[in-house]
Amino acid sequence: MDGRIQAYLRGAAARGRETERIGPFLATFDSASDNPFLNYAIPDDGAQPSAPDVQALTEAYARRGLRPRLEYLPSTAPGVEDALRAGGFEAEGRLPLMTRPSDRIVDPPRPNGIELLTPCSDEELLGATAAQSEAFGGPPTSASDAERLRATIASGGIAVAARELATGTIVGAGVCTPPADGVTELAGIGVQAAYRRRGIAGALTARLAQQAFAAGVTTAFLTPGDDGAGRVYERAGFEPRSLMLHIALA
Repeated sequence: MDGRIQAYLRGAAARGRETERIGPFLATFDSASDNPFLNYAIPDDGAQPSAPDVQALTEAYARRGLRPRLEYLPSTAPGVEDALRAGGFEAEGRLPLMTRPSDRIVDPPRPNGIELLTPCSDEELLGATAAQSEAFGGPPTSASDAERLRATIASGGIAVAARELATGTIVGAGVCTPPADGVTELAGIGVQAAYRRRGIAGALTARLAQQAFAAGVTTAFLTPGDDGAGRVYERAGFEPRSLMLHIALA
């Protein structure tokens, strides 16, 4: 399954970004953002990069004023990390990759005073992206962020937002990226700080997975940022399966 997930991630990273083939690496660049999570490379399965390959990759990102970094499943390319470390790279983190079986039924209770919805209007789309940005400590969002989410949905992705009934405020959201070959990633699941510990993140996660499976997805995966998030995702039916490596030039 790791090979299918890595192939999916490789295709998803290239969608809407500039790409460059550098030795056994696919380098991706977002022309509109220097966010490191939107600018990274992925090695080919079984890659055995040379020192010149690593140097060329480093220079490609440096020319664009970006920090060279990679995100990939080391199980699919076990020979890559040593070559990167020899070139001055250091691991940023090893994140557990979690999957949920499509036949697992999980239906957590809806948090009190909260409704889950698919954001459609400009206001809802902007509210969803604003809630995600605040949850992750990002900058204020704009209409372009809402349009990016609209484009994700139009391409087959799924978005779910959590709205407080009393105020009509969207307080959390998450997405499933557009599926390919029956695979999708749950990402950006975030809840504003004032609304945490109420089961909202778990409800968002379960609803996203439910809608993805209903749309024909057979493999849904995600990567929690910390142990706390991992426990939330476990309650939504996900279980650890593999590891994701984030590694960047020191």
